Amino acid sequence: MADNLCFFSKDSFILKLPKKSPLVLRMVVLLFVMVCGVYICSICLRQISTGSTSEFLNIGVIQKPCPEPNIEPWEIPFVHYPNPKTFSRVECACNPVRYFAIMSMQRSGSGWFETLLNNHTNISSNGEIFSVKVRRTNVSTIFETLDKVYNLDWLNSASKNECTAAVGLKWMLNQGLMQHHKQIVEYFNTRGVSAIFLFRRNLLRRMISILANSYDREAKPLNGTHKSHVHSSHEAEILASYKPVINATLLIPNIRQVEETTKKALDYFKSTRHIILYYEDVVKNRTKLDEVQEFLKVPKRELSSRQVKIHKGSLSKHIQNWEEVEKALNGTQYESYLYGDYRR
Repeated sequence: MADNLCFFSKDSFILKLPKKSPLVLRMVVLLFVMVCGVYICSICLRQISTGSTSEFLNIGVIQKPCPEPNIEPWEIPFVHYPNPKTFSRVECACNPVRYFAIMSMQRSGSGWFETLLNNHTNISSNGEIFSVKVRRTNVSTIFETLDKVYNLDWLNSASKNECTAAVGLKWMLNQGLMQHHKQIVEYFNTRGVSAIFLFRRNLLRRMISILANSYDREAKPLNGTHKSHVHSSHEAEILASYKPVINATLLIPNIRQVEETTKKALDYFKSTRHIILYYEDVVKNRTKLDEVQEFLKVPKRELSSRQVKIHKGSLSKHIQNWEEVEKALNGTQYESYLYGDYRR
């Protein structure tokens, strides 16, 4: 009987425990879930708060407005704030930039003129970019190249450490400019690009320069090197020693062809903002450079170039068949080309 009682008591004890255990376990699990939930929520709230703060700070930096430039209303389309991909312009982000293109013909003084512009702290002219044919294959490649230049992503020796205020390039009329003039005019007017036309009044001097440069490209008298421009009087004298023979029969037709090309270019681009310069005028009157700086809206500076003029003085000493040329032009509207002179 005692054994039975003892067994019954043990058995009863064993059976009662499971009834109390689920409630305790439920409470423990519930408490654990609550603690984890509170912990997870606190972490999420901290991350959201930090992320929002950072986002607001970043937006504040990016969207910080630049002060309104003190310009006339008509100038607004010509003022730009490029955002280059190749470097950060943060320190100059609020410095406005003007876009330009020097439009000229070979041997018209454009190389010398460009060195004058690049002598300015705030002007970057990137050279004769479209002399490379692949860059002017079609309108699309032309626009891609221009976009890169005007976005300040065309890096070369003309790139400035100072805040650039005017950026551009040198563009010859026979480098796709006349062929795609309609699309390029539209690009200029849409993007706010200003044109600087630079031509030569004395087309006979230009012809001598073309023939001499062509000879130099083949003969390379300067230590086997072709140089379109020189920086010493000695080099200039060597190149000037060559006297070309000019076809007197084709002289006037060739001059008229250049005049016609010039006239067409001015007509094609008359709807753009532009300025017209002549090499001889810039040589004689340096105030012309002040006009260019005013046109580009950059601070006025004294500009200089290291280039040395090659063909100086009277043309009679630079043309081998001078008498034939003189006879062909005397009594014509181009007679002044024979004797007009200037010095640089």
